[in-house]
Amino acid sequence: MKKDIISGAIIGLIANAIGVYLYIMAFSDYSVDVTIQKSMDEGYFGKIVTLGAILNLVAFFIFIKKKQDYKARGVLLITVIIAVLVMVRKFL
Repeated sequence: MKKDIISGAIIGLIANAIGVYLYIMAFSDYSVDVTIQKSMDEGYFGKIVTLGAILNLVAFFIFIKKKQDYKARGVLLITVIIAVLVMVRKFL
C-alpha cells in the first residue's frame, strides 16, 4: 500500500515536470533554464508549475481506470502538495 502511494507520488512529480517542460517548449521563445529564471524573477513561476500539473490529471484518471487507487492517491497527494507550495510562495 505505501509502496503504491510512493510510486504514484513519484509518477505525479515526473508528470508535473514533463508538463512544465512541454509548456515551456510550446509557449516560450527562450530555453528552459532561461524561462524558469525569468518566471521566478517576474513572479509567474507558480502559474507555469500549475499548468504543468495538468498532466497529473491524465495520470490520476489512468490509475483510477486501472483500479490502482493507491497510486491515484499518490498522484493526488503530490498535486495537493504542489498547489500548497505554489500558494505559499505566492503569498510570502
